[in-house]
Amino acid sequence: MQEQYSPQTLEPQVQQFWDANRAFEVKEDPDREKYYCLSMFPYPSGVLHMGHVRNYTIGDVIARFQRMRGKNVLQPMGWDAFGLPAENAAIKNNTAPAAWTYKNIDYMRTQLKSMGLGIDWSREIATCTPEYYRWEQWFFTQLYEKGLVYRKKSTVNWDPVDQTVLANEQVIDGRGWRSGALIEQREIDQWFLKITAYADELLEEINNMPGWPQQVRTMQENWIGRSEGVELEFGLQGSDSKLSVFTTRPDTLMGVTYVAVAAQHPLALQSAVSNPDLAAFIDDCKQVKVAEADMATMEKKGMATGAMAIHPLTGEAVPVMVANFVLMSYGSGAVMAVPAHDQRDWEFAQAYGLAVKQVIASLDGREVDLSAAAFTEKGVLIDSGEFSGLTSAEAFEAIANHLTANAKGRRRVNFRLRDWGVSRQRYWGCPIPIIYCDDCGAVPVPEKDLPVVLPEDVTFDETGGSPIKRMPEFYQTTCPCCGKPATRETDTFDTFFESSWYYARYTCPDSNEAMLDSRANYWLPVDQYIGGIEHAILHLLYSRFFHKLMRDAGMVESDEPFNNLLTQGMVLAETFFRDKETGGQDWFAPNAVSVERDDKGRVVGATLLADGQSVQAGGVTKMSKSKNNGVDPQEMIEKFGADTLRLFSMFAAPPDQSMEWSDSGVEGAQRFLRRLWKQVFDHLALGATVALNVGSLDDAQQALRRKVHQTVQKVTDDMARRHTFNTAIAANMELSNDIARFTDESEQGRAVRHEALEKAVLMLAPIIPHICHTLWNALGDNAAVVDASWPEVDSAALVQNTLELIVQVNGKVRGKIQVSAATSEDDIKAAALSNENVCKFLSGVTVQKVIVVKGRLVNIVAN
Repeated sequence: MQEQYSPQTLEPQVQQFWDANRAFEVKEDPDREKYYCLSMFPYPSGVLHMGHVRNYTIGDVIARFQRMRGKNVLQPMGWDAFGLPAENAAIKNNTAPAAWTYKNIDYMRTQLKSMGLGIDWSREIATCTPEYYRWEQWFFTQLYEKGLVYRKKSTVNWDPVDQTVLANEQVIDGRGWRSGALIEQREIDQWFLKITAYADELLEEINNMPGWPQQVRTMQENWIGRSEGVELEFGLQGSDSKLSVFTTRPDTLMGVTYVAVAAQHPLALQSAVSNPDLAAFIDDCKQVKVAEADMATMEKKGMATGAMAIHPLTGEAVPVMVANFVLMSYGSGAVMAVPAHDQRDWEFAQAYGLAVKQVIASLDGREVDLSAAAFTEKGVLIDSGEFSGLTSAEAFEAIANHLTANAKGRRRVNFRLRDWGVSRQRYWGCPIPIIYCDDCGAVPVPEKDLPVVLPEDVTFDETGGSPIKRMPEFYQTTCPCCGKPATRETDTFDTFFESSWYYARYTCPDSNEAMLDSRANYWLPVDQYIGGIEHAILHLLYSRFFHKLMRDAGMVESDEPFNNLLTQGMVLAETFFRDKETGGQDWFAPNAVSVERDDKGRVVGATLLADGQSVQAGGVTKMSKSKNNGVDPQEMIEKFGADTLRLFSMFAAPPDQSMEWSDSGVEGAQRFLRRLWKQVFDHLALGATVALNVGSLDDAQQALRRKVHQTVQKVTDDMARRHTFNTAIAANMELSNDIARFTDESEQGRAVRHEALEKAVLMLAPIIPHICHTLWNALGDNAAVVDASWPEVDSAALVQNTLELIVQVNGKVRGKIQVSAATSEDDIKAAALSNENVCKFLSGVTVQKVIVVKGRLVNIVAN
């Protein structure tokens, strides 16, 4: 063992050992308990960021810990390789997306390996390879045959720059999340998966997922949005047509003063044919964001269609308005408006002078002021004909029954969840396996012709559109049913399609005969899944949906894909800037700034190193390119080593909380590693140790050994149950301090220290695996620490024969006493009262009582 700790030399050697011995490759073993640990796979952008480092280190610590506990651990890695970012980057850099992506994968794989992650690289997948996406094409055709796939015209968010459909969540302030272009509303043909067919099960299963954070479960519950209500029909004056609406508040039906329809509703479009102003308004609505979450805060705008709707109970006519807050993608695209009892309807009515009719009164008789806002509470019906006097709950039943009996409505369970639109109008994605024939219609590609391979050698023209739409050699084909000329679908799948089942493919990535084989049921479900909470809705919900589809197809036996979910916090860093004369800010990297702090660590001044001029502190925010406050992980690894980076990222905060970057914290982590190395080196420099004889230890030796096994007990709980790696590290640092204070160089003293160092190395091995690999061998074990077992607690070592008790006088510490664990309470009191230092504070006072807190302290109350 060399005297100086040198991670730059040590870490590559350890990684080579792991590679040569295929240390992390695993096979299915029915005789061993499996443990599948998975972190969300990265998009191959070309470089790792600190978010990657933290996410994958968390997963690696858990995987290594579970391996040391004897489990058969799978930890794979792959690449979420399709999507717009690669396509846009390739266009910008004048290269093909495939070449750009594969180059980035190669580089990022090297970066991940430099972190010392215990990954089974034999299972690596990339979603952009035909070997992977052929199976999702096959599965799509199976779902098509089962009626779980359909195509229809749909109003979508269209990004005119990226030339593709965006989900509502991908539209920020009315603009595309990547391009920044104003989003338009378009109606185009789209392919959909019937996720709504599984809405009930997706909702019910949430209650059986205790290993998921409550916040994520609540977000999914709200997204699925089950509601019970009534579907009813308004007639249209002068027409046999009907307007269908759904409401969860039939108790307010008598307060309807208008009906609002979406800009894309057929009635709105029909009315606009003879109304140029209405046509212009509908056109303006195409430019606004349509995410439901924005409906409450956006300005309510609308226009009359000229049509009148007939109230299903009173027969009264109410105007039909086109309103920008009604979405065609939700329900029927029409809503009954009750401005007295719905705030959104009230705001619209105020803007356009529409009637506000109160039909619900407060249960406690409070006066309702409808001039200020809508009254949205449930209460007692008024001015509602035969239903007046009923409570809202009673009226729900009565009105629902009345509408049903008169064939004007029906009870219905509705969901906020909508079917999953999987079509994307861009190139870099998995081709949708459909052929269009003039005679046969839409025909799935036969299994024998799969995969439909995406051409990788392509060029983009100035329009930026999908090149395969300009490639007859790709889209021209023959109909598999009739043999006539036909056209291939040129839309590609939403990239969530690939990420919704990748976790399952890891279990059998070399399966050439099936999407999944029997190995899937050995490994699934995933025992621990790790990723950002930003994926709480789309990715995690789609994965749950996909898992149920695969279950119903007989490919997996479990109902859910992930038993436990850990959502890691963000990585934060300080920011510094100067205001530009032209507006905006110039942001400077923290390492380019000299910072002056007060005694509490707060920034009180900062100057740019390059010119010595002052800059402003912008606070601590998430690391990002826009704020120039990111830290290059590769640079940190080259400077300090991977173990230092791993240690700091696990010590700085619990994994589910945000972590603030600190250069001094990184340096502190490095100091601890050097100290640990020196402790082992100095210990071994004194020569071999004898076997530990626990029956011959003196009090000091027993005390250190007790501390060791107390630490093992705590760290085991921190790692296994709590996942608080920061407190596990703190406990080991405290143990290291105790080892440093232990100066006994006798044979048994050194034997106790040897055990302490061994246990510390084992407990730290999941977190800092490179240094622990070397220290473990240096301490005398010929096997690799990666194959070592987690340390066991010796319960006998925890027994404390001698206790040190704090003695307080009137709550203030005045001394300490040493007593036997068997000492009686009376003798403890006597010892406390006779302590020399305590006696000084009892002179001239009267002792009222003496309180003994077992095993901790003695408090003497005197006056």
